[in-house]
Amino acid sequence: MDTLVGWHIEMDFRIVDSRTKAAALLRLPDGTELRAHGHSTRHPNDPAQTRVGEELAAARALNDLARQLLGKASHEIEDVTKIPAHPAM
Repeated sequence: MDTLVGWHIEMDFRIVDSRTKAAALLRLPDGTELRAHGHSTRHPNDPAQTRVGEELAAARALNDLARQLLGKASHEIEDVTKIPAHPAM
């Protein structure tokens, strides 16, 4: 039997001068909300490329989110098995 599950991530950006901040929000079906942040800073000699700053900040926020999900999964595995879990990224 196949099961289709969907997760939605909201990503917002704030750009001030040469700095871009990303905020990610993931709502899981169990009601958990995970929030993550990332940032990027443009070097003064680099041309202004808003999309590149957003991509870097988003990647860092998603990386933070991935670490949080691994931690959540570890705790859930340990709750059932009573053995320390160390899922790798």
